[in-house]
Amino acid sequence: MTKHLLGRRTALITGAALLATPRLARAAWPERPVRIIVAFPPASSTDVVARALAMRLETLLGHAVPVENRGGAGGNIGTQAVKGATDGHTLLMHSTAFCVNPSLYRAAGYGLDDFATIAVVATAPNAFFVHPSVPARNLTELLAHMRANPGMAYAHSGTGTTPHLGAELLFRTLAKVEATPVAFGPAQAATAVLANQAPIGSTSLPPALPLIREGRVRPIAVAGAERDPTLPDVPTVAEQGFPGFAASTWFGLFAPARQSSEALARLATEVPRAMADPELKARLATLSLTDPGLAGAAAADFVRREAQIWAEVVRSSGATAD
Repeated sequence: MTKHLLGRRTALITGAALLATPRLARAAWPERPVRIIVAFPPASSTDVVARALAMRLETLLGHAVPVENRGGAGGNIGTQAVKGATDGHTLLMHSTAFCVNPSLYRAAGYGLDDFATIAVVATAPNAFFVHPSVPARNLTELLAHMRANPGMAYAHSGTGTTPHLGAELLFRTLAKVEATPVAFGPAQAATAVLANQAPIGSTSLPPALPLIREGRVRPIAVAGAERDPTLPDVPTVAEQGFPGFAASTWFGLFAPARQSSEALARLATEVPRAMADPELKARLATLSLTDPGLAGAAAADFVRREAQIWAEVVRSSGATAD
């Protein structure tokens, strides 16, 4: 009898162990390389941030983190690609345009609810700058020159980006000057001003910073709430007659809404760890990029608030991309 009970107990324990084995043996997320799709072209600020973050995440996640650029349609092409991803290992790096585009494009193809916000990893002030042939050294002089030459073209980072909407808000709504926006892309807008394809530029600061430092384009104003430490002698827009004006660009990491809770929890831990790396922070600081320290629920709340703010700017400006 005792032998029978022992044999039965052994069989039950063995069976339970066999049932538990698949769960114990299952690899923790990630199980393979984690791809980051950047919604803008190479050399854009979004791309620079994504690649810097990816290098550090490879060590923390234990898998390769390749970066793939899918620019176009103001970031909508890359965003739609990640929205439709079902492999559980595809993420999106986007800019502020992520929460602007659903208001700006009737055919954006996504809404905020289609994604889970992982983190807002970096912010940068926007900047206004000009080709050296423009006879203006501050915002007052630039606006006077624009009034004398209505319709002057300004290069911006892309339709619906904060450099575009911020410029429209400043030029048309606040200063009442006529200007012609021309979308070039983040990095391309700075080089377009350098080539005098457009005499005025409005981008996030990082793409323009090398040209400003070399004296090849002239800074007029930074659009952050405070002066930027990389250009301490360049005043803000607010200091030059427009109190309260501020327009920055932020860069965030997102996942499809269907992403597993396990993956989101791991990323919510590892992304802030990656951004806290002193070498990474120092590298980003040289580009006027700072980490706002927003991850998980705090980042999601921030993105929702930003969407509301910029939706109102889109509405009041009458901007459209369709």
